[in-house]
Amino acid sequence: MKRVAAVDCGTNSIRLLVADLDPGTGELKDLDRRMQIVRLGQDVDRTGRLAPEALERTFAACREYAAVIKGLGAERIRFVATSASRDAENREDFVRGVVDILGVEPEVITGDQEAEFSFTGATRELTGRPDIAPPYLVVDIGGGSTEFVLGDGSVRAARSVDVGCVRMTERHLVHGGEISDPPAPGQITAIKADIAAALDRAEETVPLSEAGTLVGLAGSVTTVAAIALGLDHYDSAAIHHSRISLAKVREITGDLLASTHAERAASPVMHPGRVDVIGAGALVLLSIMERIGAEEVVVSEHDILDGIAWSMV
Repeated sequence: MKRVAAVDCGTNSIRLLVADLDPGTGELKDLDRRMQIVRLGQDVDRTGRLAPEALERTFAACREYAAVIKGLGAERIRFVATSASRDAENREDFVRGVVDILGVEPEVITGDQEAEFSFTGATRELTGRPDIAPPYLVVDIGGGSTEFVLGDGSVRAARSVDVGCVRMTERHLVHGGEISDPPAPGQITAIKADIAAALDRAEETVPLSEAGTLVGLAGSVTTVAAIALGLDHYDSAAIHHSRISLAKVREITGDLLASTHAERAASPVMHPGRVDVIGAGALVLLSIMERIGAEEVVVSEHDILDGIAWSMV
Protein backbone atom coordinates (compact mmCIF):
# COMPACT_ATOMS: atom_id res chain seq x y z
CA MET A 1 0.00 0.00 0.00
CA LYS A 2 1.14 3.53 -0.81
CA ARG A 3 0.02 6.45 1.37
CA VAL A 4 -0.36 9.64 -0.65
CA ALA A 5 -1.91 13.08 -0.31
CA ALA A 6 -3.69 14.77 -3.21
CA VAL A 7 -4.76 18.42 -3.20
CA ASP A 8 -7.11 19.88 -5.80
CA CYS A 9 -7.26 23.67 -5.73
CA GLY A 10 -10.00 24.97 -7.99
CA THR A 11 -11.76 28.26 -8.58
CA ASN A 12 -14.26 27.82 -5.76
CA SER A 13 -12.92 25.15 -3.42
CA ILE A 14 -9.74 23.45 -2.22
CA ARG A 15 -9.93 19.76 -1.39
CA LEU A 16 -7.65 17.21 0.25
CA LEU A 17 -7.52 13.43 -0.01
CA VAL A 18 -5.11 11.33 2.03
CA ALA A 19 -5.45 7.70 1.02
CA ASP A 20 -3.80 4.30 1.02
CA LEU A 21 -3.60 2.85 -2.50
CA ASP A 22 -2.99 -0.71 -3.60
CA PRO A 23 -1.89 -0.68 -7.26
CA GLY A 24 -2.27 -4.46 -7.46
CA THR A 25 -5.94 -4.63 -6.50
CA GLY A 26 -7.01 -1.13 -7.51
CA GLU A 27 -8.22 -0.44 -3.97
CA LEU A 28 -8.27 3.13 -2.67
CA LYS A 29 -8.92 3.55 1.06
CA ASP A 30 -9.76 7.03 2.30
CA LEU A 31 -7.96 8.18 5.42
CA ASP A 32 -9.09 11.81 5.21
CA ARG A 33 -11.17 13.60 2.58
CA ARG A 34 -12.16 17.21 3.18
CA MET A 35 -13.08 20.42 1.40
CA GLN A 36 -13.14 24.14 2.08
CA ILE A 37 -14.75 26.88 0.01
CA VAL A 38 -12.03 29.53 -0.47
CA ARG A 39 -13.16 31.26 -3.69
CA LEU A 40 -9.61 31.55 -5.02
CA GLY A 41 -11.16 32.68 -8.32
CA GLN A 42 -12.92 35.68 -6.75
CA ASP A 43 -13.12 38.40 -9.45
CA VAL A 44 -10.45 36.77 -11.64
CA ASP A 45 -12.82 36.88 -14.61
CA ARG A 46 -13.07 40.68 -14.18
CA THR A 47 -9.60 41.70 -12.93
CA GLY A 48 -7.29 39.01 -14.25
CA ARG A 49 -5.66 38.78 -10.82
CA LEU A 50 -6.00 36.68 -7.66
CA ALA A 51 -7.37 38.89 -4.88
CA PRO A 52 -5.22 39.20 -1.70
CA GLU A 53 -8.09 38.06 0.52
CA ALA A 54 -8.72 35.04 -1.74
CA LEU A 55 -5.05 34.08 -1.52
CA GLU A 56 -5.10 34.33 2.28
CA ARG A 57 -8.22 32.15 2.53
CA THR A 58 -6.48 29.56 0.35
CA PHE A 59 -3.24 29.68 2.34
CA ALA A 60 -5.17 29.25 5.60
CA ALA A 61 -6.71 26.06 4.20
CA CYS A 62 -3.27 24.89 3.05
CA ARG A 63 -1.92 25.31 6.58
CA GLU A 64 -4.73 23.13 7.93
CA TYR A 65 -4.10 20.51 5.24
CA ALA A 66 -0.35 20.50 5.94
CA ALA A 67 -1.06 19.51 9.55
CA VAL A 68 -3.38 16.67 8.43
CA ILE A 69 -0.86 15.37 5.89
CA LYS A 70 1.96 15.41 8.46
CA GLY A 71 -0.21 13.71 11.09
CA LEU A 72 -1.14 10.85 8.74
CA GLY A 73 2.38 10.42 7.38
CA ALA A 74 1.74 10.60 3.64
CA GLU A 75 4.76 9.52 1.59
CA ARG A 76 4.04 11.81 -1.35
CA ILE A 77 2.06 14.99 -1.98
CA ARG A 78 0.76 16.24 -5.31
CA PHE A 79 -0.92 19.64 -5.50
CA VAL A 80 -2.90 20.40 -8.65
CA ALA A 81 -4.23 23.87 -9.37
CA THR A 82 -6.94 24.49 -11.92
CA SER A 83 -8.81 27.25 -13.70
CA ALA A 84 -8.37 30.34 -11.51
CA SER A 85 -4.60 30.02 -11.19
CA ARG A 86 -4.24 29.37 -14.92
CA ASP A 87 -5.93 32.67 -15.68
CA ALA A 88 -4.32 34.98 -13.11
CA GLU A 89 -1.50 37.44 -13.84
CA ASN A 90 -0.13 37.14 -10.28
CA ARG A 91 -0.14 33.33 -10.14
CA GLU A 92 3.49 33.36 -8.90
CA ASP A 93 2.26 34.79 -5.56
CA PHE A 94 0.05 31.74 -5.28
CA VAL A 95 2.87 29.34 -6.19
CA ARG A 96 5.28 30.81 -3.63
CA GLY A 97 2.68 30.63 -0.86
CA VAL A 98 1.90 26.98 -1.48
CA VAL A 99 5.58 26.01 -1.60
CA ASP A 100 6.23 27.78 1.71
CA ILE A 101 3.36 25.94 3.45
CA LEU A 102 3.31 22.47 1.88
CA GLY A 103 6.80 22.13 0.47
CA VAL A 104 5.59 21.23 -3.01
CA GLU A 105 5.00 23.39 -6.04
CA PRO A 106 1.43 23.51 -7.34
CA GLU A 107 1.10 22.11 -10.82
CA VAL A 108 -0.97 24.50 -12.86
CA ILE A 109 -2.33 21.89 -15.22
CA THR A 110 -4.10 22.35 -18.52
CA GLY A 111 -7.80 21.75 -18.93
CA ASP A 112 -7.09 18.55 -20.84
CA GLN A 113 -4.87 17.22 -18.03
CA GLU A 114 -7.58 18.15 -15.53
CA ALA A 115 -10.11 16.20 -17.57
CA GLU A 116 -7.91 13.09 -17.68
CA PHE A 117 -7.46 13.08 -13.88
CA SER A 118 -11.21 13.49 -13.45
CA PHE A 119 -11.91 10.65 -15.85
CA THR A 120 -9.56 8.25 -14.05
CA GLY A 121 -10.99 9.09 -10.63
CA ALA A 122 -14.61 8.88 -11.74
CA THR A 123 -14.57 5.74 -13.88
CA ARG A 124 -12.10 3.39 -12.20
CA GLU A 125 -14.98 1.76 -10.24
CA LEU A 126 -17.42 1.77 -13.15
CA THR A 127 -15.43 -0.19 -15.71
CA GLY A 128 -17.00 -3.56 -16.40
CA ARG A 129 -20.30 -2.91 -14.64
CA PRO A 130 -23.08 -4.38 -16.81
CA ASP A 131 -25.63 -1.74 -15.73
CA ILE A 132 -23.50 1.22 -16.83
CA ALA A 133 -22.88 1.40 -20.57
CA PRO A 134 -19.65 2.75 -22.05
CA PRO A 135 -18.41 5.01 -23.42
CA TYR A 136 -18.55 7.29 -20.37
CA LEU A 137 -18.89 11.04 -20.73
CA VAL A 138 -17.39 12.49 -17.55
CA VAL A 139 -18.44 16.08 -16.88
CA ASP A 140 -16.68 17.98 -14.09
CA ILE A 141 -18.55 21.23 -13.40
CA GLY A 142 -16.16 23.46 -11.48
CA GLY A 143 -16.18 27.06 -10.40
CA GLY A 144 -14.40 28.54 -13.40
CA SER A 145 -14.48 25.81 -16.01
CA THR A 146 -16.19 22.58 -17.02
CA GLU A 147 -14.26 19.59 -18.26
CA PHE A 148 -15.66 17.07 -20.72
CA VAL A 149 -13.92 13.75 -21.30
CA LEU A 150 -15.19 10.78 -23.28
CA GLY A 151 -13.72 7.33 -23.06
CA ASP A 152 -14.03 3.69 -22.10
CA GLY A 153 -10.93 2.03 -20.68
CA SER A 154 -8.94 5.03 -21.86
CA VAL A 155 -9.60 8.62 -22.83
CA ARG A 156 -10.77 9.17 -26.40
CA ALA A 157 -11.34 12.93 -26.34
CA ALA A 158 -11.26 15.76 -23.81
CA ARG A 159 -12.00 19.47 -23.72
CA SER A 160 -12.16 22.20 -21.08
CA VAL A 161 -14.39 25.25 -21.54
CA ASP A 162 -14.58 28.40 -19.42
CA VAL A 163 -18.06 27.89 -18.02
CA GLY A 164 -18.46 27.20 -14.31
CA CYS A 165 -20.79 28.07 -11.46
CA VAL A 166 -18.69 30.95 -10.08
CA ARG A 167 -17.77 32.40 -13.47
CA MET A 168 -21.39 32.36 -14.68
CA THR A 169 -22.65 33.88 -11.42
CA GLU A 170 -20.09 36.69 -11.42
CA ARG A 171 -20.49 37.38 -15.14
CA HIS A 172 -24.28 37.51 -15.25
CA LEU A 173 -25.79 37.78 -11.78
CA VAL A 174 -23.61 40.34 -9.97
CA HIS A 175 -24.39 44.04 -10.39
CA GLY A 176 -23.02 46.77 -8.16
CA GLY A 177 -21.49 44.17 -5.89
CA GLU A 178 -24.85 42.50 -5.24
CA ILE A 179 -26.08 39.15 -6.55
CA SER A 180 -29.53 39.12 -8.12
CA ASP A 181 -31.72 37.13 -5.77
CA PRO A 182 -33.47 35.46 -7.48
CA PRO A 183 -32.13 36.17 -11.00
CA ALA A 184 -34.30 37.86 -13.61
CA PRO A 185 -35.43 35.87 -16.69
CA GLY A 186 -33.08 37.88 -18.91
CA GLN A 187 -30.10 36.98 -16.73
CA ILE A 188 -30.97 33.29 -16.91
CA THR A 189 -31.28 33.57 -20.69
CA ALA A 190 -27.79 35.12 -20.85
CA ILE A 191 -26.29 32.28 -18.80
CA LYS A 192 -27.98 29.72 -21.05
CA ALA A 193 -26.50 31.43 -24.12
CA ASP A 194 -22.99 31.28 -22.62
CA ILE A 195 -23.42 27.61 -21.76
CA ALA A 196 -24.75 26.79 -25.23
CA ALA A 197 -21.74 28.49 -26.86
CA ALA A 198 -19.41 26.54 -24.56
CA LEU A 199 -21.11 23.26 -25.48
CA ASP A 200 -20.62 24.12 -29.13
CA ARG A 201 -16.88 24.55 -28.44
CA ALA A 202 -16.74 21.29 -26.49
CA GLU A 203 -18.39 19.42 -29.36
CA GLU A 204 -15.62 20.56 -31.70
CA THR A 205 -13.36 18.10 -29.85
CA VAL A 206 -15.59 15.71 -27.91
CA PRO A 207 -18.45 13.84 -29.65
CA LEU A 208 -20.86 14.40 -26.78
CA SER A 209 -23.75 12.55 -28.42
CA GLU A 210 -21.78 9.27 -28.42
CA ALA A 211 -21.97 8.99 -24.62
CA GLY A 212 -23.40 5.74 -23.29
CA THR A 213 -23.46 7.05 -19.71
CA LEU A 214 -23.20 10.59 -18.37
CA VAL A 215 -21.11 10.76 -15.18
CA GLY A 216 -21.35 14.03 -13.23
CA LEU A 217 -18.72 15.32 -10.83
CA ALA A 218 -18.11 18.15 -8.35
CA GLY A 219 -20.16 20.17 -5.91
CA SER A 220 -22.88 21.51 -8.17
CA VAL A 221 -23.76 17.97 -9.32
CA THR A 222 -23.50 16.34 -5.90
CA THR A 223 -25.60 19.07 -4.29
CA VAL A 224 -28.35 18.65 -6.90
CA ALA A 225 -28.20 14.90 -6.23
CA ALA A 226 -28.48 15.41 -2.47
CA ILE A 227 -31.57 17.57 -2.98
CA ALA A 228 -33.06 15.03 -5.40
CA LEU A 229 -32.53 12.22 -2.90
CA GLY A 230 -34.29 14.20 -0.16
CA LEU A 231 -31.38 13.84 2.27
CA ASP A 232 -31.60 15.54 5.65
CA HIS A 233 -27.80 15.96 5.69
CA TYR A 234 -25.01 15.70 3.13
CA ASP A 235 -24.20 11.98 2.87
CA SER A 236 -21.39 11.13 0.44
CA ALA A 237 -22.09 7.40 0.58
CA ALA A 238 -25.74 7.89 -0.42
CA ILE A 239 -24.82 10.34 -3.19
CA HIS A 240 -21.99 8.27 -4.70
CA HIS A 241 -23.25 6.43 -7.81
CA SER A 242 -26.81 7.67 -7.36
CA ARG A 243 -28.77 8.18 -10.58
CA ILE A 244 -30.74 11.38 -11.00
CA SER A 245 -33.25 11.73 -13.83
CA LEU A 246 -33.39 14.57 -16.32
CA ALA A 247 -36.88 15.46 -15.09
CA LYS A 248 -35.63 15.76 -11.52
CA VAL A 249 -32.62 17.88 -12.52
CA ARG A 250 -34.94 20.17 -14.49
CA GLU A 251 -37.30 20.52 -11.52
CA ILE A 252 -34.51 21.25 -9.02
CA THR A 253 -32.79 23.75 -11.33
CA GLY A 254 -36.03 25.66 -11.75
CA ASP A 255 -36.56 25.72 -7.99
CA LEU A 256 -33.02 26.93 -7.29
CA LEU A 257 -33.22 29.71 -9.89
CA ALA A 258 -36.57 30.88 -8.47
CA SER A 259 -35.48 30.81 -4.81
CA THR A 260 -33.94 33.44 -2.56
CA HIS A 261 -30.59 33.24 -0.80
CA ALA A 262 -32.34 32.44 2.47
CA GLU A 263 -34.40 29.64 0.91
CA ARG A 264 -31.33 28.01 -0.66
CA ALA A 265 -29.31 28.39 2.54
CA ALA A 266 -32.06 26.61 4.49
CA SER A 267 -31.44 23.37 2.62
CA PRO A 268 -29.79 20.87 4.98
CA VAL A 269 -27.46 19.65 2.22
CA MET A 270 -26.30 23.09 1.01
CA HIS A 271 -22.70 24.06 1.79
CA PRO A 272 -22.65 27.77 2.76
CA GLY A 273 -20.13 28.51 0.04
CA ARG A 274 -22.45 27.15 -2.68
CA VAL A 275 -25.59 29.09 -1.80
CA ASP A 276 -24.99 31.90 -4.30
CA VAL A 277 -23.56 29.80 -7.14
CA ILE A 278 -25.62 26.60 -7.09
CA GLY A 279 -28.29 27.96 -9.45
CA ALA A 280 -25.76 28.59 -12.21
CA GLY A 281 -24.08 25.23 -11.55
CA ALA A 282 -27.35 23.34 -11.78
CA LEU A 283 -28.15 25.16 -15.03
CA VAL A 284 -24.84 23.97 -16.51
CA LEU A 285 -25.74 20.37 -15.63
CA LEU A 286 -29.26 20.68 -17.03
CA SER A 287 -28.01 22.23 -20.26
CA ILE A 288 -25.54 19.39 -20.79
CA MET A 289 -28.19 16.74 -20.20
CA GLU A 290 -30.59 18.42 -22.60
CA ARG A 291 -27.91 18.85 -25.26
CA ILE A 292 -26.88 15.19 -25.32
CA GLY A 293 -30.31 13.72 -24.61
CA ALA A 294 -29.26 12.07 -21.33
CA GLU A 295 -32.22 10.68 -19.39
CA GLU A 296 -30.15 10.48 -16.20
CA VAL A 297 -26.78 11.39 -14.70
CA VAL A 298 -24.69 8.96 -12.64
CA VAL A 299 -23.25 11.02 -9.79
CA SER A 300 -19.72 10.31 -8.58
CA GLU A 301 -18.06 11.49 -5.38
CA HIS A 302 -14.77 10.17 -6.78
CA ASP A 303 -13.23 12.60 -9.17
CA ILE A 304 -10.06 14.56 -9.88
CA LEU A 305 -8.77 14.01 -6.31
CA ASP A 306 -8.84 10.25 -6.80
CA GLY A 307 -7.24 10.61 -10.23
CA ILE A 308 -4.43 12.74 -8.75
CA ALA A 309 -3.88 10.14 -6.03
CA TRP A 310 -3.66 7.29 -8.54
CA SER A 311 -1.19 9.28 -10.65
CA MET A 312 1.35 8.98 -7.82
CA VAL A 313 1.48 5.16 -7.94
